[in-house]
Amino acid sequence: MKKEEKTNVMRALNGKKIAYASHTYKPDPTMSGEEIAGILGEEPDKVFKTLVTQGKSGAYYVFVIPVKEELDLKKAAKAAGEKAVSMIKQKELLPLTGYVHGGCSPIGMKKKFPTFIHETASGYDKVFVSAGKVGFQIELAPEDLISIAGCKTADLIVS
Repeated sequence: MKKEEKTNVMRALNGKKIAYASHTYKPDPTMSGEEIAGILGEEPDKVFKTLVTQGKSGAYYVFVIPVKEELDLKKAAKAAGEKAVSMIKQKELLPLTGYVHGGCSPIGMKKKFPTFIHETASGYDKVFVSAGKVGFQIELAPEDLISIAGCKTADLIVS
């Protein structure tokens, strides 16, 4: 039997004794978050994507929102206490976080950045986020995600 591949995210969760389930799928670079939710057999509202921004001050911020939603940059800036935030360039993601586009997780980044999760996450028993590698997702209780990633909840999406 093939031993399941562990990502840094899974190792971090194991180290904190946080319960999770891992899910894998065959990655396709054209796949949307909503398609991944479909593969997982879950509502897109429970599957979250991780976005990294930079504020006017130069500080970096992480936002975790449902895959089918769009980050409201004004709400994100307000949550972070910044005048404005903007998405970082894709090529900056790996050196900054240790993760590639499509495999970015709020857990286990190279550095700890202020992290915010959309307020709807708390309404679910389980949520899904990237396990830190394209084709890998983890399912865990939102309070565990909030705890390990040091998230604050806020309204972050375009209404």
